[in-house]
Amino acid sequence: MVLYRKYRPKNFSEVVGQEHVVETLQGAIQTGRLAHAYLFTGPRGTGKTSTARILAKMVNCENSVIANPEGVKQSNRSDCFASLAMTVAYL
Repeated sequence: MVLYRKYRPKNFSEVVGQEHVVETLQGAIQTGRLAHAYLFTGPRGTGKTSTARILAKMVNCENSVIANPEGVKQSNRSDCFASLAMTVAYL
């Protein structure tokens, strides 16, 4: 297995060095106010693809706060994507 797949962050809490980006995206997810597009730019190795993959998993989650703004039961959060529960609890 190649290293960039083995050590790729699985959730926002594992992303290192991009706290300002993670905080902005978590705020957008929490409030349900996502933009129609995000542009991740920068030199290689800064976490663009990893951050985009984590964001995509959260946005595409059927049991997420975005899909169900009235509230999601705690048991359903873990079914979709573990980092969603961490993100909601973190904020």
